[in-house]
Amino acid sequence: MAAANAHYYGTRDPLGARGDFTTAPEISQMFGELIGLWLADLWDRAGRPEARYVELGPGRGTLAADALRAMGKAGLAPPVHFVENSPTLRAAQAERVPGAEWHLELTSVEDDHPLLIVANEFFDALPIRQLVATGEGWRERLVACQDTLFLPIAGDRSFDMIIPRDLRGATPGSILETSPASVAVLRGLAGRLLEQGGAALIIDYGYEGPAVGDTLQAVRGHAFANPFEDPGEADLTAHVDFATLKEAAEAEGLVVHGPVTQGAFLAALGIGARTEALAKAAPDRAEALAGDRDRLIDPEQMGELFKVIALTAPGWPVPAGFA
Repeated sequence: MAAANAHYYGTRDPLGARGDFTTAPEISQMFGELIGLWLADLWDRAGRPEARYVELGPGRGTLAADALRAMGKAGLAPPVHFVENSPTLRAAQAERVPGAEWHLELTSVEDDHPLLIVANEFFDALPIRQLVATGEGWRERLVACQDTLFLPIAGDRSFDMIIPRDLRGATPGSILETSPASVAVLRGLAGRLLEQGGAALIIDYGYEGPAVGDTLQAVRGHAFANPFEDPGEADLTAHVDFATLKEAAEAEGLVVHGPVTQGAFLAALGIGARTEALAKAAPDRAEALAGDRDRLIDPEQMGELFKVIALTAPGWPVPAGFA
């Protein structure tokens, strides 16, 4: 999964109508603007320290451009750091956010000021491991090559001892997913926040585990595809286990807020009022703006599937949207 996604993101711009999928920042400017105001509010109540804006997997830079514009109106104009490996996406980000600094990993971002970190649809693309229940117990799900086809198979090594007790008797064929890569990123992020201060906002589609289910999926041309076919030519993702991220963050010493649904979060930040304001300024776009709002917050669209958590360093204010 890691190798396939590294090739995929490194060789194309996957976003928008001509790409394979669309993210919330590409749907409406309101998404990035509200995140920018959320950051500015938290920064203001923290005493307006010098801070750095960091985005993990910033796509085309659309979210950052909208957020920075909103932050600027509130008096926050931080240096911008993008953690991005794709040359294609870096070029798109440079057009939207001139002056940004790029990094292959968070570790190379300067450690002199608090960090304001945003990760929107970042953790879902990190590699997962899958365990499958068999008649002989739990085994790791591996990938085999038959002729020119990749196929999932069950390994022969037992993993029963790491399975939560209430899942050990699951029906054969049941899948349990883990993401050591996600926990590693979370721990690295936590170390920086604990050392420097600041906050992180994580938005992604997922669930509160542990739970069984195969969530590995491939998207190509805005449609689902076989994740084992043409590796590197489709976007591979898996649902994020927010319970595991929360547990890891708390174990490191961060304060965790949420998760809450994306719909509830954006509603609490005032997406309804922002929609009305934009519609008043451009009446001919009122219907389209309402449609964009609904796509972001409606339970049948992105509102319930996407979850939001905030991680803050001890002593930082309680962020908005998590009452």
